[in-house]
Amino acid sequence: MVKTPPQHLTIPRLENGDKLTRYEFERRYNAMPNLKKAELIEGIVYIMPAALRFKSHGQPHGWILTWLGTYEAPTPGVALGVEPTVRLDLDNEPQPDAVLLINPEVGGQAKLSDDDYIEGAPELVVEIAASSAAIDLHAKKQAYRRNGVKEYIVWQVLDQKLAWFYLEQGEDLELATNSNGILRSLVFPGLWLGVTELLAGNMQSVLTILQAGLQSPEHTAFVQKLASES
Repeated sequence: MVKTPPQHLTIPRLENGDKLTRYEFERRYNAMPNLKKAELIEGIVYIMPAALRFKSHGQPHGWILTWLGTYEAPTPGVALGVEPTVRLDLDNEPQPDAVLLINPEVGGQAKLSDDDYIEGAPELVVEIAASSAAIDLHAKKQAYRRNGVKEYIVWQVLDQKLAWFYLEQGEDLELATNSNGILRSLVFPGLWLGVTELLAGNMQSVLTILQAGLQSPEHTAFVQKLASES
């Protein structure tokens, strides 16, 4: 009797630097249930370390999620995701640190697949990077731009710098702060960020500034617009 080897033995392991299609990437990823995080960026596999440092990633990630979650709560029609798999195109399947999207039922550009993955470009993507040398400012940025991610935030923790890009006519331009040092989203009205306060870890001030955005007329109008689309 011929024995068929178990399926997991016939599927090659994911390795850093592999050049794969998205289909093959998913096939190998699904065969490695203990692998915490891997991404396909421009057809190349990047496997992320299982251990994450606290001050250079874990804590900043928590602060970003607190900020975005505070915006999501009073804004029906938008959704926050933490490290979701995003099927951007045939060569790109990242797991960004956070996404904020407009639900497809109210006009959002991304959709959820039957197997519960994001397909297409979320409106806002956030990545926590150690420095400017990270792929977040190079290959990922290019893939997000090409696929129509409208806003992209990269926090370079070690460099003490945060850049917020917005898509205009196919190009990524950097959003400038207003006279009060606040960045204001062009896609999500009322999503305001005090950059200096965030970099200093002053979350109370970060949330105070955000609350001012949530009480602004433009946020009220945005919520009404989303409600009318539902």
